[in-house]
Amino acid sequence: MDMAYTAQIKEPGFKARLEEALQAAEAQDADGIRAATLRLVQCAVRDRDVSARSRGDCEGCPEEAVRQVLETMAAQREVSAREYDEAGRIEDAEREREELAVIEEFLPQPLTGEALENAVRAVVEDLEASKLKDVGRCMSALKTRYPGRIETGSAGKAVRRALG
Repeated sequence: MDMAYTAQIKEPGFKARLEEALQAAEAQDADGIRAATLRLVQCAVRDRDVSARSRGDCEGCPEEAVRQVLETMAAQREVSAREYDEAGRIEDAEREREELAVIEEFLPQPLTGEALENAVRAVVEDLEASKLKDVGRCMSALKTRYPGRIETGSAGKAVRRALG
């Protein structure tokens, strides 16, 4: 395949991936947890779209807002599962974990290992960072370049190693 052509291919966004996954889930089991969870996610995203359009943004909510919706829903499921476990409601906790697994499929995977080291190295070089006081600038740049993929703890350690 021509390199110029492949560079123009864009990965489908959250909304398209969610719609495709929902259609597949409903075709398999319309009453299943996967389909129900995807409908909940899509409803939350559509709500954000309506809000964005009411503010005059004809495109609807941006991908960043969809990622935030997914992160919020994932965090809610984690808290609910823990609370259900503590209350002895094991079946409810399991359902929350199943919903969490579906939601997490759509979240970007955090950078780890060599990919994180390479990203940190590139940011440090681009910013010409050389001192520990540059950690904040480097972290800000990492979060901007890799939205939703930076875990603060591991990235902070990697930045400190690169600068130290």
